[in-house]
Amino acid sequence: MSTMSAREFNQDVSAAKRAAAEDGPLFITDRGESAFVLLTVHDYERLAEQRSVADWLQLDEEIEFEPPRLESFPRAADL
Repeated sequence: MSTMSAREFNQDVSAAKRAAAEDGPLFITDRGESAFVLLTVHDYERLAEQRSVADWLQLDEEIEFEPPRLESFPRAADL
């Protein structure tokens, strides 16, 4: 991963594309803050395919789940 300012990016887009192809994602900064990331299509597709933890834990639509209702509630603490 490498970093390039927005000014450098605007002055030499070819260098930015080379850096992204050779070094992986290129972070483009604006006023010293990361603002954009330049990726190759291969890197983007690999990221887009990854599933999040929420995706792995998501219930299948065919499974019916109805948790039992609580009949009693805990008492408030007596301080």
